[in-house]
Amino acid sequence: VQLQASGGGLVQAGGSLRLSCAVSGFTLNRRAIGWFRQAPGKEREGVSCISSRGDGIYYADSVKGRFAISRHIAKNTVYLQMNGLKPEDTAVYYCAKGDDKGQETQVTVSS
Repeated sequence: VQLQASGGGLVQAGGSLRLSCAVSGFTLNRRAIGWFRQAPGKEREGVSCISSRGDGIYYADSVKGRFAISRHIAKNTVYLQMNGLKPEDTAVYYCAKGDDKGQETQVTVSS
């Protein structure tokens, strides 16, 4: 099982980024996938999650209306579209399936 996040970077406040989580070893229609983030000195936060059937989606209050999670079954990839980025969105982001945590990607939002 592997999960690999990518797409992070440096962006100005108000900008957008799209994170990708490429998975292998399982199919997305059998597992829920979550996006998490952790900023220095802060606790981990669950940002968004999509159910195995794709019909259940969760967003943290801090990102509602700005972030959108989606997936492409054939590509075995989950996306996190992040719009209206704020400096407080700065963190390392990663995707996870249960106890399987993927590679992190850094998102930095400058003011």
